[in-house]
Amino acid sequence: MPRKLFVTTALPYANGTLHIGHMMEYIQADIWVRFQRMQGHEVHFVCADDAHGAPIMIAADKAGKTPQQFVADIAAGRKPYLDGFHISFDNWHSTDAPENHLLAQDIYRDLKKAGLIDSRSIEQFFDPQKNMFLPDRFIKGQCPKCGAKDQYGDNCEVCGAVYNPTELISPYSALSGVTPVLRSSEHYFFRLSDPRCVEFLEAWTRQAGHLQVEVYNKIKEWLEPDETGKRQLGDWDISRDAPYFGIEIPDAPGKYFYVWLDAPIGYLASLLNHFTRRSAGDATEGARRFAAFMEDPDSEQFHFIGKDIITFHTLFWPAMLHFSGRKTPNAVFVHGFLTVNSEKMSKSRGTGLDPLKYLSLGMNAEWLRYYIAAKLNPRNEDIEFNPEDFMARVNSDLVGKYINIASRAAGFISKRFGGKLGAVADDGAALLQLLRAGATDIASHYESRDFARALREAMLLADRVNEYVDQNKPWELAKQQGMDERLHQVCSTCIESFRLLSIYLKPVLPVLAARVEEFLQSGPLVFDDAARTLGAGHAIGEYRHLMQRVELKQLETLFEAPPAPVEQVAPPGGEDIAGTIAIDDFAKIDLRIAKIVDCQAVEGSTKLLRLTLDVGEAATRTVFSGIASAYKPEDLIGQLTVVVANLAPRKMKFGLSEGMVLAASHADEKANPGIFVLHPSAGAKPGMRVR
Repeated sequence: MPRKLFVTTALPYANGTLHIGHMMEYIQADIWVRFQRMQGHEVHFVCADDAHGAPIMIAADKAGKTPQQFVADIAAGRKPYLDGFHISFDNWHSTDAPENHLLAQDIYRDLKKAGLIDSRSIEQFFDPQKNMFLPDRFIKGQCPKCGAKDQYGDNCEVCGAVYNPTELISPYSALSGVTPVLRSSEHYFFRLSDPRCVEFLEAWTRQAGHLQVEVYNKIKEWLEPDETGKRQLGDWDISRDAPYFGIEIPDAPGKYFYVWLDAPIGYLASLLNHFTRRSAGDATEGARRFAAFMEDPDSEQFHFIGKDIITFHTLFWPAMLHFSGRKTPNAVFVHGFLTVNSEKMSKSRGTGLDPLKYLSLGMNAEWLRYYIAAKLNPRNEDIEFNPEDFMARVNSDLVGKYINIASRAAGFISKRFGGKLGAVADDGAALLQLLRAGATDIASHYESRDFARALREAMLLADRVNEYVDQNKPWELAKQQGMDERLHQVCSTCIESFRLLSIYLKPVLPVLAARVEEFLQSGPLVFDDAARTLGAGHAIGEYRHLMQRVELKQLETLFEAPPAPVEQVAPPGGEDIAGTIAIDDFAKIDLRIAKIVDCQAVEGSTKLLRLTLDVGEAATRTVFSGIASAYKPEDLIGQLTVVVANLAPRKMKFGLSEGMVLAASHADEKANPGIFVLHPSAGAKPGMRVR
């Protein structure tokens, strides 16, 4: 029976661009989703921007924007990443959308009705310099569990512990660097320590399929009592004080939901919005379809997340859903980090793989999809990106083993047999049967997210096909008299084999698969079709090369360290030096020493003075100059200056100006007022040329 699947990835925080860690997660989820669609299942694949919290409020203020505009600008930059790597989300929304406000407040009310919401006064860190309560992420200090330094106020990125900011050792404000002080404030708590919650979570986390073994082993530490009988799982502070960008807590003025309460609810909000959009914008019909899906006992809910946010998704989130009367996740799939030289990729450390830079270099997105898939398995393990391995896998596996099967056979089918396939001989039938036999196992590996094993088995089958090609050597058969039928059989077997391999690779290589479908004129490639053949007489299209090889230069450029930032020095005089000229260009300007024999104010102008200049010629010249704000006419009479003598005369409202007097000024006249007429040293004579 077709399944009904609701699939999400973790919501990216809307304070920056997507990074390679996001793309790895999206690629993993997208491969699984595409496989499910190939099986004929109903899939709703959604995500959203995590839009709330003090960090966004602070960043927006620094940028001179409202939080809403700041988030909208970040969201506008998502498309090149998602389209560039062929991520097939059905909907992308925002946690600041009306649907999320409504659902978050409804879930809170349901938890309150269940007796699981408390309020009490707590001591909270306050930054006396910034005059505000500090969000968890703006308090840093030493982890109280493992002692790691410079950890955030809500969880440790080293050991994964979750704690209250007041538990940090040697805390300091990340905003000002000062030591925060404790002040009292009323806060709201989700009572996770309630025996009902503990009992539910112990059962839910143990249930087969909900969590990977290594994830369960990690979070069960929260549920098991220590030697004193105390559990690590305590009540969860779900409120924050104004000023805060978030969702208001009902009947609690000045109080907002902590971002981690409303963020996962954004999954549901995005699904609700998805159904509304599918209902032509009819919110009532969308809500009806959403409710029917979520209440259907056959619908399934899956989350793909990174290992740094396990606690929120495997303890807090299932408890929120269960005790508010909602369906809990069928499984939370956790992956590790993408590493280089066994270190987590990091832009700040210069070890990042910039997704947009990757695409800008002309690197095929499906190279990266294939490489990541070839490393992913069902366990929560880090994935090492090795450039040499990347190049070898793409060039050897994808191009050398897979693509070459079609390229070695398609030309003969087109040129020698009118583009139509022939019958498959017995040895070809045996090969195809071997390939078909792999369909069940490969599908099983995709289902269990063991993509590495699925691709490994697909490439082993590609090896068998290439062995068949090498044994039969179609390029030699084509030269031999009377071997046309055999050539037709061998090349047809290759094309049929290529179609089967393309089915197995389609979840990973969707764009390439679409081109294969066009080339083979086969219709959509689905796993159910692995049992059939295209058959003798089937016409294929013209073959065009399907994939290029990775070039070493591309990889070298991809991982080139960015140039060291150049210290920005203010340009001299407030403006950059003009472009370089040749000495011949300078020689065209005739600069001469001139004596100001008379100077008068210009009636009708507040800027101009009329200068009468002796430039060593038979007659004087008249020049109008915009220096009236800096000089009185009488102060300039008798002074020497420099004039551009060969400037074309300019007819002005007040008369003819026969040159230009040189003066210096700053580009920013308001900040640096002043005009300074150039004066040559004593001894210069009118008419002398400035060289």
